[in-house]
Amino acid sequence: MPASILQNPWRVLLAINAAVIVGVFVHKIQLPPYVPYIHLLVDYHLGFIKRALIGAIVALFTDKVPVWLVFALGGVTWLVTAALYARLFQRTFGFSAKTLPLFVFIAGSPFFLKNFMHTLGHFDIYGCAFAIILLLMPARSLLFVAIAALFSIILVLIHHIHLLMYVPTIIAIVVTRHYLACGCNRGNVAFGIIALAVVSALFFAAQFLGTMPIPEADFVAYLKTRMADPSRTDLLQFAYIWYQPLAKEISDTWGRLPHNSLGIPVFALLIWLHTPLWRYFAGLIGALANETHRRLVIAALIGVSLAYLVMFAMVFDYSRWISNWAVCMFLFLHAVKMLPAKQETPLIPAEDQTTNIFGLIITLIPRVGIVRPF
Repeated sequence: MPASILQNPWRVLLAINAAVIVGVFVHKIQLPPYVPYIHLLVDYHLGFIKRALIGAIVALFTDKVPVWLVFALGGVTWLVTAALYARLFQRTFGFSAKTLPLFVFIAGSPFFLKNFMHTLGHFDIYGCAFAIILLLMPARSLLFVAIAALFSIILVLIHHIHLLMYVPTIIAIVVTRHYLACGCNRGNVAFGIIALAVVSALFFAAQFLGTMPIPEADFVAYLKTRMADPSRTDLLQFAYIWYQPLAKEISDTWGRLPHNSLGIPVFALLIWLHTPLWRYFAGLIGALANETHRRLVIAALIGVSLAYLVMFAMVFDYSRWISNWAVCMFLFLHAVKMLPAKQETPLIPAEDQTTNIFGLIITLIPRVGIVRPF
């Protein structure tokens, strides 16, 4: 192997990541899309119910939903999100030999695009895509706050758990990009509080008022009328989630906790493998020119993490939650980089042997999973 590749293997790692993503996609399309498919069938035909926005949009274009639409819609969403992130990285850091290690640690992380490919068809990626758009948009006017509120409303209608999963990160981005840059006055603060109140009220409406109004057997019968192949009744086995109360979800989560908590050391190891990235992030925070900015950034990181801690106590899809938490950290890193700094933070070194080993390991890990690691 040429010495230049051994000394600076990051282009090779990027190519390996691309190959791994293709492999994950080939594996994914061979699996039955239990949860993603049923979400394309549920709409507002029976009234306002939770988790129905995507299905309602699909219903505008077709009366019968084929299974392949899960992979087509999910694949397009993945491609758009990947392209948006590439544009964000280019705008924030630029693409060069010096920034390539940073790109590999983020875009090549098993928490990020590779895991979104594994969870193809699930709703998590929409929150990520909207957060990236907000990082790319101009943020000087209240229109930015209004669009962030609109995105949050859409996310809650897609699935109300977004209030904990991506809405806190959207709030952190709005505070960082708009309020810290433009300052706070009575008008924009009031607008932000009202927007937050509307999103919160919608969450409670979806959680407690968006229950299915008909018996489960009738609900399943309706879903069959939306299926291109009604014989695939195996894909309707998760219809019960539209009837399961919050107390039951929490009870199931705590019942599975002893077994699922065995994955915590694996999650800790995966987070530790990103140490060069976390060091760079800490350097960005430490280099901020304004002490108030630094404190608010730390508070935002704590707030986002606490939202995920609450989600861990409520729903047991731990691999997805830890992956999305990491994605939120990656995206907020970009927001912090946009703040005024008193000095330039050194990038992740491209020639450091330990960093190269960590980069290789995270490159070879194909994804984190949905419930348990891998």
